[in-house]
This record gives sequence, structure tokens and C-alpha cells, in this order.
Amino acid sequence: MATFLYRVGRLAFRRRWYVALVWAAVLAAVGLGALKAPGAADEGFSMPGIESQKAFDLMEERFPGATADGATARVVFVAPNGQKVTAADHKKAVEDTVAGLADGSQVATAVNPFQAKAVSKDGTTAYATVTYKVAADDLTDASKEQLEHALDAARDSGLTVDAGGSAMADGGGAGGAAELIGVAIAAVVLLVTFGSLAAAGLPLLTALIGVGVSMATILALSHALGLSTTTGTLAMMLGLAVGIDYALFVVSRYREERANGRAPQEATALAVGTAGSAVVFAGLTVVIALAGLAVVGIPMLTKMGLAAAGAVVVAVLVALTLVPAFLGFWPNAVLRRKDRGPRRIQEEAKDNGGTRWARFVLRRPLPVLILGVVGLGALALPMTSLQLGMPGDEAKPTSTTERRAYDALAEGFGPGFNGPLTVVVDAKGDDDAKAAAAAISKDIGATKGIVSVSPARFNEAGDTAVFSVVPSTAPTDEKTKDLVTAIRGERPGIESETGATYEVTGTTALNIDISEKVQSALVPYLIVVVGLAIVLLLVVFRSLLVPLKAALGFLLSVLASLGAVVVVFQEGHGAGLLGVETTGPIMSLMPIFLVGIVFGLAMDYEVFLLSRMREAYVHGETSHQAVTSGFRHSARVVVAAALIMIAVFAGFIGESDSMIKMIGFGLASAVLLDAFVVRMAIVPAVLALLGDKAWWLPTWLDRILPRVDVEGEALTRAAAGPEPAPADQEAARV
Repeated sequence: MATFLYRVGRLAFRRRWYVALVWAAVLAAVGLGALKAPGAADEGFSMPGIESQKAFDLMEERFPGATADGATARVVFVAPNGQKVTAADHKKAVEDTVAGLADGSQVATAVNPFQAKAVSKDGTTAYATVTYKVAADDLTDASKEQLEHALDAARDSGLTVDAGGSAMADGGGAGGAAELIGVAIAAVVLLVTFGSLAAAGLPLLTALIGVGVSMATILALSHALGLSTTTGTLAMMLGLAVGIDYALFVVSRYREERANGRAPQEATALAVGTAGSAVVFAGLTVVIALAGLAVVGIPMLTKMGLAAAGAVVVAVLVALTLVPAFLGFWPNAVLRRKDRGPRRIQEEAKDNGGTRWARFVLRRPLPVLILGVVGLGALALPMTSLQLGMPGDEAKPTSTTERRAYDALAEGFGPGFNGPLTVVVDAKGDDDAKAAAAAISKDIGATKGIVSVSPARFNEAGDTAVFSVVPSTAPTDEKTKDLVTAIRGERPGIESETGATYEVTGTTALNIDISEKVQSALVPYLIVVVGLAIVLLLVVFRSLLVPLKAALGFLLSVLASLGAVVVVFQEGHGAGLLGVETTGPIMSLMPIFLVGIVFGLAMDYEVFLLSRMREAYVHGETSHQAVTSGFRHSARVVVAAALIMIAVFAGFIGESDSMIKMIGFGLASAVLLDAFVVRMAIVPAVLALLGDKAWWLPTWLDRILPRVDVEGEALTRAAAGPEPAPADQEAARV
């Protein structure tokens, strides 16, 4: 592997113009494809195999066209204190507003609340449901402005007016300021690390090129592959982070080889052969973790994982080809000024912060190990009270109209009104479908925790009925989950009595089912991803204990980061500092996101740090000396890479969307704990305690495993040969 990549780096350096032109052509081609491709078709969220999805599919089959994904807006009117919306002047204002909303070119229906009996019992609150002909993403600016103007006009009458629903979505997400903040902090970290504008700018430039290629490719293929508009969010986030890190690894090794007296071409080839090998295997672990998201069984999550895995592959290819090509254009610009003169041999034994820290840990490995494990364990404890769900409008800031509409409906109609359950009765083959549906409706309505049951609505064939059930508790309340379980538990008895079957769906039931499926998929996902990564690390480091240590360290960091998420977003400690106004259940997909993404990123640092230790150990150093050597060469770079990752992810904490805020915080805290506690403290402590046993491998297994030479032993032997060719000397003067 090292020899092959050495040749790749050497070729990219020598043929730098061709490499640069190829990447420019690729970027132009996919960019043109993205511009000409049809818009991304948002197919919505689906999860095969759960009851809520089956019920929804049955509704689409029996009520064709009735479940179209047109945008909706629920406009809530609240009368001033002591007054009622049924008063003549308020009633006229409401009816005028609804009539004005109905005139919109994209509006299908706007239901008058007084005709639909959508008025609270105390008469203080009413709501009107506006249904559009198109999906939320297809609403024009004119339609959104009409809705806003109608709300403003109604407010002028003295009513408190707010609106929720999919039509109010701003279409935003991760992007814009979040990336700019992350890139700005990354630039500062790189500048401090390298002390050179060119060295700091090169990883940023190549990472942005890689992200550009990845995102343009996703946009170009979005329609053909059925990718939604949100698929590229994870790819952008990870592509930017790993793109900077991988280029950082290669540039750092190049500067080291130049400081050791290598000519530019040879230094580039050695950097790609050694650091590039670590990049390849680190990238493979990330790809394994992301592609493994398919195990969960959520199509959208699978597509997001594969798109992000593609972005990581592009980042690896950029680091192995475009970075050495750019080094060929500016071989001296990335060096410190003091290193740009005649060759100077770096003193290998020179201490730095990494060696001093390594020696500190090596002198007292047991206390460091105990402190690290106990600290992470304490952070992980809150995870035992983890509650999963899908935050909705209740998690948005009170400054948003969606949140105010949610609160007004909960106050006027009860907390369960915001999360009604939908019951689909399949009476096909039953002699009296209406009687069966009435009996099911009556039995479910008698269940404890049910406030009301709507009249059943039948399809044209008369064999399927749908009715809504309003719980007494909020959508994210644990009692609502128990209620759904109870209703489904009554099904066998009711079905035997009526001869008809029913299923429970709706947003609330769907979120409950998603949480349960994600929880059940977490262990198989861990087994697949961690198992494959252990095998990969076994091949890379030719050790039994190093891969196991890496996996256990990852589990510690990811559990601790989940605990931190629970503390802030569920229990509310420090939530105000992050702009979190409402606490509640943790997003159902959060554990999967953390496990998948953080595992891959954690292995980045593990591979880069351990490969330098392995390299030193193979070249004759003792186990303790190898740890010190690894930290001398890698600690500064790993710290910089981790800070860049944290900066990129932490930038998303500033987003208004609570789910993106939660993902950004979870990923940033996970990288912080994994890089600085696990990799920089627990790993050297464990290696110090294990000594030579850390690199032990049974002879029979040593014969079976393929040799990839990630430590570059073959390159070291070759480098001990003749001096660089005259062509290299000429390149040094470029």
C-alpha cells in the first residue's frame, strides 16, 4: 500500500498540471450536470416494516389522492383576554382572513373554523386549516407572502394570530453561516498549526474543491436516484471536515520530510506513501460506518449515509492526488520561512508538547486511565434516562409563530390536540363495514387517556374507514406512547368481535415506531460497523489488542457524548447557553448518527496516531519510545484536526432548527471527548500498561493477514539508498 501510494504521490507531483486539469474538468462536468438536472424530488420520510408506515400505505391504496403531500397551514386565532372569537367583530375578522387565504393561486381549500366546529369549548380559540395544491418545497414566494399578509391583517383586528404546519417551513437547514463559521475557525487553527498562510490555505482549498465535487454530484443524481433535498446535508458536513483533516495529514508529513532534508518531489511521494496510507484506512473506516447505516432500514438514512460516504471517498482521492499536485506548484510556500533555505536536518529528539504529554502519561498510566474512564463514565450516566422521539414545533423557540400556534392549540384544545392518532380500519370482506368501524371507534374511545374520537370517514368502496383519536397528553409524553401500545394491545379482542382489522398511524404514532425501530437496530448496527472496523484495524496494525482498545474507547466516548446531549437537550442544564428554549425527548436518529459518524471520525485519529507509533515500533524503538515518537510527530496534527472537526460541527449549534442544533452539539462533544480524552490520554495509558503485548499477533494469524505496510517500512528501506535525483534538486529551486 505505502509503495503504491508513494508512486501515486510522485506521479501527481510530476504531472501536476494534468492532475489539476482533470479535477477542474470533473468539477465542471458535475457542476454542469447539477445545473441541468431536474429538481430533487422530496419523496418524504418512510420506514418500511413498522405499523405506522403500513397504515399509511393502506390509506394511499384505499383513498387514492387523499394522502397527497400538499403543504398545509393551521392558522390559530386567539381572542383577547375575557373575549371570545365567536363575538361578531372577531368572527368577521376570522372569516375575512379565511376567505382571503382561499383566494391564493396554490391554495386547494381553506376551511372556515365556524363551519368545521374548530372552536374551543370556552370560545377563546379557533383554527382554520389551509391546504395547498403543491408540496411545501414548491410553494412560491407569492403564496408565502399572501399567508404572512393575511396573518398580519388578522392581527390588526386585535386577535392573536399564529400559524404552524409544513407551509411555514423556511426550507432551511444546515448551511450558510454554519459552514462559514466552521471554515473561519479551521483557517485560524491551520494558521496557528502551520505558521504559514499557504500551508493553512491549501487544506481549505482542496477541501472546498472536494465538497464542491461531492455536492454537485449529489445534485446531478438527485432526481435519478430519488435523493431528497436533505440528503446532502450530512455529506456537506462530513466532506468539509474530513477534507480539511486528510489534507492536513498529508501537508504536515510533507513539511516534516522537507525539514529532514528531502527534496520536494521525494518529500511529497513519502508524505502520500505514509500519511496517505493512514488517510486511506481512516477513510475506509468512515465509509464502513456510513454505508452501515443501511442496516437500520430507513431509506432516507441509507441515502444520506451513502451520499456522505461518497463525499468521504472524494476527500480521500483529493488528498492523494490534488494535494500533492498543489505541493508541486508551491513546494516551498507551505514551509515556514526558516525552513525555506538550504536543507536543514530536523533534530528528531527535540521535545515538543506532544512528547512532554506522552512522557507525563507514560510515567503515571494507571491514574490517567482511571481518571479518563471514570470521567467518561460519569458523563455517560445520564444516558440511562434517554428518551427518544422526534421534536416538533414544541421544540422551536417561542419567538417563532409555529411554537406560539402549538402552545395556543394546546391551551385551547388540550395538549393531545397537537398530536392526534389516526386509526385506519380495514373492513374488506366484512358484511357490515360501517357497523365494524363504529364498534372499533367505540371501543378505542373508551380507552383511558382518550379525549375524543372523530366520526369515521369511508372510502368510495366502503371497505375502509379512517378516524382521528385525540389523546389527553402531549405528543412527546411517555403516557402517549403507553396509550398507543394499549390501543394496539386491544386489537386481537376487537378484531375477533368485529371481523375487521385496524392499524394506528399519524405523526405521533410514526415517531413512536421510529424510536422503537432505531433502538432495536442499534445493537446490530454496532456489531456490523465495529466488527468490520476491528478487522480493518487488525490488518492495518497487525495486533489483536489495538483494535479492541480502539473499539472500547469509541464506545466510551459516544456514550459520554450521548449523556451530554441528554443533560442539555432533555434535562435542560445549560440549555439557555445554546439557545435551547424547550427541552424534551432526544431525536430518535441521534444515537445512530453519533455511532455512525463519530466512529468513523474517531478511527481517523486512531489510525493517524497509531500508525506513527507502529512505524516507530517496526523500525526498532521500544514500546514506550514508540508512544513518545508517535506523539512527537502526530499530537500537534491530531489536536489541530480535532479542533477543526469541533469547529465545523459546533458551527451548526447556532442554527435555529433544534434537530440540527442537537446534531451539531452531539458531534462536537463526541469529537472533543474522543480526541482529547480517549485518543490523547486513554490510548497512551493503555499502551504503556500493555508494553510489547500491545503489538502482539499470533503467528498463524500473522501468516493469514495481508500485509499493507501502512507504516511505510518498504519506503524507509528504499530511502536509505541513493540520494535524490538531480531532477529533484531542480524541483527544490522551484
